[in-house]
Amino acid sequence: QVQLVESGGGLVQAGGSLRLSCAASGRTFSMYAMGWFRQAPGKEREFVATIRWSGDNPYYADSDSVKGRFTISRDNAQNTGYLQMNSLKPEDTAVYYCAATGAVGITTRPTRYDYWGQGTQVTVSS
Repeated sequence: QVQLVESGGGLVQAGGSLRLSCAASGRTFSMYAMGWFRQAPGKEREFVATIRWSGDNPYYADSDSVKGRFTISRDNAQNTGYLQMNSLKPEDTAVYYCAATGAVGITTRPTRYDYWGQGTQVTVSS
């Protein structure tokens, strides 16, 4: 079992930045790839970014909405993952979830993730 706890969400004005953290406990965090997803009201959970267990090969959603603005990273020594979000837009408003998967390769489907945090709310005002 891996327990994940997100933090760092909040209310920010458009153009601002937030850094989300995902603290892991339980089984060795470094064994798992980590992903970030988000879910806005009335919408399906959406893939944002993922990173391998080694911390290399970050992969982002294809849409232009996150590329170039969001950066995923992790610190296995601290059992923590991060999502740095810059130039935030009102359409980034959602609950953000971190997740862990033992799957090999780039995994963007929520169903492939084994463990989930409870989510942290990000609200971007215009």
